Amino acid sequence: QVQLVESGGGLVQPGESLRLSCATSGRIFSINSMGWYRQAPGKQRELVATISTDGPTNYADSVKGRFTISRDNAKNTVYLQMNNLKPEDTAVYYCNAVVSNTRWERPNLCWGQGTQVTVSS
Repeated sequence: QVQLVESGGGLVQPGESLRLSCATSGRIFSINSMGWYRQAPGKQRELVATISTDGPTNYADSVKGRFTISRDNAKNTVYLQMNNLKPEDTAVYYCNAVVSNTRWERPNLCWGQGTQVTVSS
């Protein structure tokens, strides 16, 4: 019913930048918080950043000052600008969104399929 599609991943060198996008589509009445998580090989999925409907943000300590999360509510899209990338940022990045399908239904947490980010020289 709801699809989240990430884009923008790739292979970059340390110190370079990438911008991830995540577009939400389908049966949507409203979207509450949106966020980015990542999972490196052999590690658990971890929070990168979240953003509320009206703008407040939250970041993992490891990305503060380097990553910026933003959203375009008109496009149901969340972005992650990643600057000064480091090898330890290498992971599959997933977006999520808390989506209400109708005015009366409880919101659901929906996930994208992930996009690979590799930082290597």
